[in-house]
Amino acid sequence: MRRRIRSRTSAAGGTTVRAAEPERLTVDLADDTGAFHGGASGSLYGVYGDGVPSRNVLEGMHVRTVSTKAQDGPQHPGADALEILPSFVDSGGKDVYVYMTDIYRGFPYQWPGADGPARLADFKERIRKQVRQVLTMGDYKDHVVFVPFNEPEGNMFGTGEWSYNKVSWLDDPQYYFAAWKEVYRLIKDLDPDARVAGPNTSILYDQVKGFLAYAKANDVVPDVMTWHELSSPAAVRTNVARYRQMEKDVGVGPLPVNVNEYGHNYHLSVPGQMVQWASAIEESKIDADLAYWNIDGNLNDSAVEANRGNGQWWLFNAYGQLSGHTVRVTAPHPNEQYTLQGLATVDEDKRQSRTLFGGKSGDADIVFENVGPGLFGKTVHATVQEIPWTGQIGDSAQPLRLADEELNVDTDGTVTLPMTGMNEMSAYQVILSPGGHGAAPDAPSVGWRGTYEAENAVYTGGGYSKNGPEGTPSNVGGFATSGTYNVGGLRTGSDGVLGFDVDVPQDGTYDLSVFANSYNLYDLVKEQGPTNVFLRVDGEQPQELLLPLGYKWVVWGHTDTRVQLTAGRHHITLAAADPDLGVTKGDAIIDKIDLALRDARATAPAVYEAEYATLAGARPVYTQRGASGPGAVPLAEGGSATFWVHSPTNRESTVSVDHLGGGRATVALNGETLDVPQVGGDRKGTDRIHLFLSGGINKITLTGTSRALVLDRLRVAPSSGALPTRVYQAEDGTLTGAAKVTDACPLATGGRAVTDIGGGTANALTVDVVATRSGRHAVTIRYSNGEQAPATHYNPDPIARHADLSVNGGPVHRVLFPTTFHFDDFRELTVPVTLKKGTNRLTFTADELPDFDGDTYNPYRQRSPYAPVIDRLSITPLAQKQY
Repeated sequence: MRRRIRSRTSAAGGTTVRAAEPERLTVDLADDTGAFHGGASGSLYGVYGDGVPSRNVLEGMHVRTVSTKAQDGPQHPGADALEILPSFVDSGGKDVYVYMTDIYRGFPYQWPGADGPARLADFKERIRKQVRQVLTMGDYKDHVVFVPFNEPEGNMFGTGEWSYNKVSWLDDPQYYFAAWKEVYRLIKDLDPDARVAGPNTSILYDQVKGFLAYAKANDVVPDVMTWHELSSPAAVRTNVARYRQMEKDVGVGPLPVNVNEYGHNYHLSVPGQMVQWASAIEESKIDADLAYWNIDGNLNDSAVEANRGNGQWWLFNAYGQLSGHTVRVTAPHPNEQYTLQGLATVDEDKRQSRTLFGGKSGDADIVFENVGPGLFGKTVHATVQEIPWTGQIGDSAQPLRLADEELNVDTDGTVTLPMTGMNEMSAYQVILSPGGHGAAPDAPSVGWRGTYEAENAVYTGGGYSKNGPEGTPSNVGGFATSGTYNVGGLRTGSDGVLGFDVDVPQDGTYDLSVFANSYNLYDLVKEQGPTNVFLRVDGEQPQELLLPLGYKWVVWGHTDTRVQLTAGRHHITLAAADPDLGVTKGDAIIDKIDLALRDARATAPAVYEAEYATLAGARPVYTQRGASGPGAVPLAEGGSATFWVHSPTNRESTVSVDHLGGGRATVALNGETLDVPQVGGDRKGTDRIHLFLSGGINKITLTGTSRALVLDRLRVAPSSGALPTRVYQAEDGTLTGAAKVTDACPLATGGRAVTDIGGGTANALTVDVVATRSGRHAVTIRYSNGEQAPATHYNPDPIARHADLSVNGGPVHRVLFPTTFHFDDFRELTVPVTLKKGTNRLTFTADELPDFDGDTYNPYRQRSPYAPVIDRLSITPLAQKQY
């Protein structure tokens, strides 16, 4: 069967590349290239602290390694090694690489001392303190890797003002080599079990071979070899092979490798770009950490707010769910960046193959060879998904289901999936399972879609600018932008109107996303925060939209709404003034608009098949009659299936657990086993549970408790009424000390919120809330946080404020609140708490947190003493089973 699978619909402003003969990406399922490693999902400075990002986001992205600053280092706010260590490890992380040099300010590092030996002596004292701190961390210390030097050839042992003696070790290595030996032995003397990584050069220099020879001769070989690849996926493959040859020549290793900075601004956030890097990293069987070009705590432009993920996050979620062994993938242009590339695995135990690919617009054939009849049979079930780009700070729903179908295996053991209309910014996944058992295919999750570029729209009025090209292969420092151009002009005092001509296939409701950006520190933007513009359809249906703020210009998010359209052509406008609604305040740039038909496909419950879940102590079966997809999963006692479920908002949803009987299982939400009856039973059925899902990523786990519940799937749909919500305005609470009501935030509910909580525990907000029953509840806090610390270089340094929340006078629960980029830009964060039936007292306090020693404090305003501005609280029961 060769039905072409269409990934998207091109519209005005978009083009579909159509080759006479489609390119072929070939996946040889019989050519085993080694155990799946999962090393591409690493992060430099991506974790701010426990909760930023959330543990759901960390675990669901399958982050394996994190490189971060020394505890109490002044380089950037947050990301302190020992503060992120426990939550990172508890979320499935393997290792935290500690940049010991980041105990100093500046870059190059400003280490004090009259000369090189004095500077090194100071550094060694700081290293001694860091190692002793790690030794207090119990078993967590086994997950620490010390990185004594960072890019030493251009830094501490380079030629600049802050170097050891202005002699580059690339020219004369004796000083660096001696320092390496001293520092290495110092660390090992303090902790013989410590792991030390290096040399951590900015690229893999030829001189690294000499470093290895010296290290071997002096018994100071690093436990992990590290360097940076701010280059290309091709360089990853080439340099890992070159390094392995160095090892052989010197007679060391093979050592574990962590390329602990990779990728550029143009690549980050873009699934179609990052899948090319992941394929090279996985093929090389190394660890690697995404580069830190922007703000910390968002997993290098993967996480949005605290608990949301963008398209890049979903790519790494899919990547981390690969299992078994990798197999040979032959691209049409092997190892050539900005072309179609991919990676694939086969898991014999699960009888499943997964392939991730992307990087090309237009058409291609995905050809699977050696589809073994013993593993798959004569028919395969293929599920095809798209992971679109949603911007650097744009929330993304789960991958789109493009097709779900049964395909015959040709007599030569091949299966061909023709793809049409692919988008180079998207990544794609194909999951193959045994077919031929009567499974009813699921329909595509979205019908018609269209994209309309702003640079191709019609602009009237003054102030117009066409900006770009932005990020391109020749400008990898620029940010990725759809079509590479964007449009400015909608700003304070403008009369500009940006008009898009669209053509839709049928009458109905359409989801409309405006991809836009305002720079949070720009003068016109600072006054209000989010820039407001006005939407109309054919001059009707007026709406005011608040557009996303970003940490720089050209950092894209999206604002979503719905419009009613009839079949045919329409004119959609974004304007800086509206006769009924008002005028724009701020300054915005527009990248594109996306339209999607909101038909029965889009409004149907989201389907999560059990055989595609993250399984532990369980494996799928594919001969189970009555299953919805290709198979089902028996959950024996202790076996579990974990689903990563998206919710667009903090809201009640109904989770339908479809099963085929055979046993029972507990249900856990975001790591908490719910106080609801177990699901399952002797016969086929559906158990429905009302859950309060946090906006963004939710982890739902079913664990078998008796016999073997045959789990078919989850279906998740929004609902209302079962979990009543009570809303409390912060200004109606009790304020003590300096905490006060402010009317300086017009976008707060009613224009009022509470500020100056903190700076001491006496400055507090207390709100009495009512629970209709005892048990776990969701406290959803609408807040803003625009605090930003002075930066030392190109990284903006927003601060994640914290609040200490106490319930009924009990122990405080520390909650981190990521930046909202402005104090008049409000977001929601949900915290689970236990409430008693009746009235409960919630108290919010804050104070500046000390350094690790408990006595000293950060001198660079990097730890705020204040809680965020709080607008309102919403209280909702966490769960209830429907009987």
